[in-house]
Amino acid sequence: MTLPHSIEKVLNETGEIGRFTGRFFKEVFVPRYELKEFIKQCFIIGYKSLPLVALTGFIMGLVLTMQLRPALLDYGVESQLPEMVGIAIIREIGPVITALIFAGKIASSIGAELGSMKVTEQIDAMEVSGTNPYKYLVITRVTATTFMLPILVILSNAISLYGSYIGVNIKGVTSFQFFFKTVFDGLAFTDFVPAFIKTFFFGFAIGMVGCYKGYHSNKGTEGVGRSANSAVVLSSVLVFILDLIVVQITDLLGLN
Repeated sequence: MTLPHSIEKVLNETGEIGRFTGRFFKEVFVPRYELKEFIKQCFIIGYKSLPLVALTGFIMGLVLTMQLRPALLDYGVESQLPEMVGIAIIREIGPVITALIFAGKIASSIGAELGSMKVTEQIDAMEVSGTNPYKYLVITRVTATTFMLPILVILSNAISLYGSYIGVNIKGVTSFQFFFKTVFDGLAFTDFVPAFIKTFFFGFAIGMVGCYKGYHSNKGTEGVGRSANSAVVLSSVLVFILDLIVVQITDLLGLN
């Protein structure tokens, strides 16, 4: 019995991504370490993504607050607005939305960059010259996305809560201290930890998919565009899948 071509293609690509990821864990702890390139990628991936992440976070907090207010007014619990917004942003909305924005910006740029290097044979030239292109190009970028996304999520959450504070004060008056006291009174340690830990997995998946798609690009400039596009789609899907897995695990562990 033969599998349909589409299913066979998905299974083959899953196996190739698994092999590509396995090579990462085999080589990441082996010298030579490309520290300079890693720091450069942290700057490009992290710092240069901050304006977009900050803007998205601010709008997210502001809009969420303005959307929730009428519903809470109907039930006479408007005072719980900061607490509800804080829980929603810290536990779920902040990490996932930031990861999706990150995937759209970073996975596409990595896929296009490595894809163009692949089709112009720059990666082959690195191998001929004795440089390990996987360690220089892939490990540095994946490591940078893994560590930069959690930092961006923390900053995005803070900015989202400030946006929520602005939203609360559009139709009311609430002090800065009281707003954030209400937010943090409604949060527990178990709200922070799973949400923070899963951002490392989000960052790793986004970086790995972007590198894989670019590293295996072909068919000239058309293939580069296709690699960038498929990197965004696949990394976004993986963010949702990983989020679902983390939610199930935290539920089984009683952390919800």
